[in-house]
Amino acid sequence: MKYSIWTICLLLGMASPAFSQTRVEKKIAMKSNGYGVTYSLPKTSLVVTAEITQVTCKAGPYYKYAEKYLGVKDAVMSDHVYYELSKVYLQNKGVPDEANTYIVEFKPKTTAPFVYLTDDGLLCTINADYSPTESVVAVAKRSAQAAEKEQVPALMTEELLMAGSVTRQAEVAARQIYKLRETRMDILSGEADNMPPDGEAMKIVLQQLTDQEQALTALFVGEKHRKTTFHETRIVPDDDLDREVLFRFSEKLGLLDPDDLGGTPIYLSLHAINRAPALDPKEAEKKEKSMKGIIYNVPGKADARIEMGDKQLYRGEVQVVQFGSHEALAPVMFEDRKAPIKVIFYPETGAIKQIIQ
Repeated sequence: MKYSIWTICLLLGMASPAFSQTRVEKKIAMKSNGYGVTYSLPKTSLVVTAEITQVTCKAGPYYKYAEKYLGVKDAVMSDHVYYELSKVYLQNKGVPDEANTYIVEFKPKTTAPFVYLTDDGLLCTINADYSPTESVVAVAKRSAQAAEKEQVPALMTEELLMAGSVTRQAEVAARQIYKLRETRMDILSGEADNMPPDGEAMKIVLQQLTDQEQALTALFVGEKHRKTTFHETRIVPDDDLDREVLFRFSEKLGLLDPDDLGGTPIYLSLHAINRAPALDPKEAEKKEKSMKGIIYNVPGKADARIEMGDKQLYRGEVQVVQFGSHEALAPVMFEDRKAPIKVIFYPETGAIKQIIQ
């Protein structure tokens, strides 16, 4: 399908997957390429991302004395590993639909509006700048990385090593913990014999005391190291889905393949709540012939649920291109050189977000 509007300066934008940075490339429609450019409408792929936290537990040498000396009742009693399903995310990610790719033929020697496309050819804007937004998964990944602090190693001081029996060592360690707490309180209340000279020095000293206390406390309560990973699966729905198995989860094994019976299945259900009416062949052909200009999507809507057992992990409304229809923006809309119309699209669905006159 070809049509003519003004010459367009084509800019490939940063969109595409939210999980990796895309390449940005600028192209200009010119005589050498026939003043033509190709863009694709997307079809919906649903990206489900599971946030999994691996918790590695290591018992401290004085775990038997945690309640006696520190009043801690939930100390780690043995070395083990378990997994947590922290959260499940569902994102709408448009992928190019080869069946809906259009060639736009531009008029040479005219003032050029500009267009942003993703690097895989999905339309973002016409006559408007485009800046991709950061996905919720990208934000979660950054937060998880920032939360993974380096573990403070268990502190075995010379006094502890010379204390003899384990019982005696535990007594010495507990006494050191209480001394550290007392010193910190004295500094905070201004009653310490040797106060830090300024605020920055006080901050450093307090942090050192905290680190020492945590290291000694770990000898009683043990250590828990948390490492978060993200695992995704993609589904391109052609119709409703009824409890489609995405993957399985086990507290002992973590995230598993859909066919691994060692875990509990995690299901996706998708049911259309707004679907474009089906056209008979003659109506479809008539509409196809009338479509001239910038073709865009009008997605349908569906209710999406992600469940594990009787627990609902996610529920929300999603737009699904496959449940919708196509419409067109007439070329005459873009012929006013003094006040060109700006159009902003949702690249993940191909729908119009905003028209600015």
